[in-house]
Amino acid sequence: MKPMAHLGVGIGWRPEIADAVERLDGLDWVEVVAENICPGHLPEALRRLRERGTRIVPHGVSLGLGGADRPDPEKLAALGERAVALGAPLVTEHIAFVRTSSPLLEAGHLLPVPRTRDALDVLCENVKIAQDALPVPLALENIAALFSWPGEEMTEGQFLTELVERTGVRLLIDVANLHTNRVNRGEDPAAVLDAIPLEALAYVHVAGGVERGGVWHDTHAHPVPPVVLDLLAELRSRVEPAGVLLERDDDFPPEAELAGELAAIREVVTAGGAVPQPAAPPPGTTLAPEREPRGACEAARTRVALGQAALLSALVAGTPVPEGFDRARIRVQARALAAKRADVVAKVAPELPGILGGRDPYREAFLAYAKHRPMTAGYRRDALDFAEHLLIQDLPADPAARRRLTAWWRERAGARPPRRIVRWARTLVGRAA
Repeated sequence: MKPMAHLGVGIGWRPEIADAVERLDGLDWVEVVAENICPGHLPEALRRLRERGTRIVPHGVSLGLGGADRPDPEKLAALGERAVALGAPLVTEHIAFVRTSSPLLEAGHLLPVPRTRDALDVLCENVKIAQDALPVPLALENIAALFSWPGEEMTEGQFLTELVERTGVRLLIDVANLHTNRVNRGEDPAAVLDAIPLEALAYVHVAGGVERGGVWHDTHAHPVPPVVLDLLAELRSRVEPAGVLLERDDDFPPEAELAGELAAIREVVTAGGAVPQPAAPPPGTTLAPEREPRGACEAARTRVALGQAALLSALVAGTPVPEGFDRARIRVQARALAAKRADVVAKVAPELPGILGGRDPYREAFLAYAKHRPMTAGYRRDALDFAEHLLIQDLPADPAARRRLTAWWRERAGARPPRRIVRWARTLVGRAA
């Protein structure tokens, strides 16, 4: 495995803080959510960063490499196009699943895969498919989770280590996620850092969160707490990371606070001097046991698909929680998914809260809709489906608001709102279901 190119200290680029990012002193690089940019029409602020030599790394959130299905070739091609357009040294994604195909459901969130042999076999095959399709190296991020899967066969460290040994993929270690999993799943971050092959480390994420009712929520909307900086120092005592990045996705603070967080990260990274770098194994060394032939993965895919479908259906469609899961934690996750869905739809369709009379009426209406209508095709489609649902129900009650909603829906859907007879038919079908 070749040494990772030096990145330095960076920040997650978001449109809301684009101007502040350009002014930050000593910024070495940025990471951008891959799905939020178009290769042929980069935002001017991002283009200026690239022109002045700031490295840009695309960070994907929708591949779902931990899912039971093989990666979508179109999504892989899109991620590769962004890497080329940005001149990126690598691309990154997550060890997570985000959807199921039977039934067709979208989580709208990164969900943990079970640490089982079946899930690892599926993940490894999906990673190899992705590596073959991408024009640059791939690194995968450990994710934060609110719950654990029953019947797990490996620790986080064992799972990540064998993933690297079998695929050669690099790791993006999020120390905030290590803290999240310590609080929510009782996992020891130091044990994970001790177990994983640090020679595979691509770079590191640092982010903030908040604890509510004994559950740590990885919000990316709060300041980085000292406990997360302590974990960064733990990692730094073992290896000198090629890059460290601050993530912030919401409730953006003043520019001075962002600069202060970056300074605190830089202080941790530069403290203590040089660290001996872990030696890579000699070429040809076999570190993992031989696995089953590729064709044998089909049975594993089927088993993984059944488990993920049962779980995701419980989270977004209200079906019974599968045996072995902590039901209280699944309820917390389900509420968090619905709340995130409402927030993201409000961002992609900011007119809707205004039409419905403000944030609170919008949120109440959307959460009532979401209870019976799982997302199946992304947030923009979800916004249209929500508006159509309201019109079918002859909502909003105010005629002027309903006319505004009709005009909004018609402009984006390219069709007339459903006639009353269609509304009745759809309502009856919904009741029968």
